[in-house]
Amino acid sequence: MKNILGDRRAAFVLLAPALIIYSVIMLVPVVVSLGYTVFEGNAISGFEFVGVDNFVRLIGDTRAHEALLFTLKYALVVTVGQVVVGYLLSLLYVFGLKRASGVVRTLVFFPIVMPTVAVALLFQQLFSIAPTEGVVNSMLSGFGGVPVDWFGDGGSAFVVIAIMDIWRSMGFYGVLLYAGLVDIPEDVLESARIDGASGWKLVRHIVIPLSLPVLISSVIFSINGTLKVFDSVMALTSGGPGTSTSPLTISVFDHAFTYGEYGYGSTLAMLLTIICLIVTIFVFRGSRRDLTKDGSR
Repeated sequence: MKNILGDRRAAFVLLAPALIIYSVIMLVPVVVSLGYTVFEGNAISGFEFVGVDNFVRLIGDTRAHEALLFTLKYALVVTVGQVVVGYLLSLLYVFGLKRASGVVRTLVFFPIVMPTVAVALLFQQLFSIAPTEGVVNSMLSGFGGVPVDWFGDGGSAFVVIAIMDIWRSMGFYGVLLYAGLVDIPEDVLESARIDGASGWKLVRHIVIPLSLPVLISSVIFSINGTLKVFDSVMALTSGGPGTSTSPLTISVFDHAFTYGEYGYGSTLAMLLTIICLIVTIFVFRGSRRDLTKDGSR
């Protein structure tokens, strides 16, 4: 096996089918979308070359700016929530529940396999105010508070979206980070306990540094998913009220498929692609510096 993998020609032959399929499915559409950015129109009305007009339009498009700000805010809040809650769950699995964590991991993981529409309908009922009060507003009323129209304001609607997506995916990140924690050698943990490290000190100085690679991978995975959020927002609020919870992906969908503006939709999609690339490179390079510092100590 080592001889086969060490042979460049054999490795190329083995990898070529996967690379070709990946190029056709992933890279070709990206190149085609990039080409659309210098055109205006659609497949029915035809295309007209407009040069950089779509990019000029993007600079002055306030709705696109609002969608970009919402996307970045959502990505930051939900990524932090997913990774932090997932990491706390993984610590609970390893150091709290230990061998008894299997059932809990399964139950907490279950929401990620549920259809997005089903989860959105569940949260609509939980936070509803009319025609009947949902569980959340009923609890507020029970404690003497005032029911809130959660979906009538962009700020409160954002809170519901963030809670829903963090709750839905925390089990996935809990399992992902759990896989990194169980690889930490038990003798290292035992040596740290003998030296007096326990509780937060053990987590801060031993567990986090040793699980940093899988933690960074989770951050990159999460932030790329949250920057491209579409289905959960569309199912829960459809971008409303108004366009206050509309991310860039919904703007791309509207311009490309609702208004038939393939060129401008592709321009927005290219902006999102560039942002994902920049954020991923930034996080990856930052993680390499941290790993280098830890390794040099």
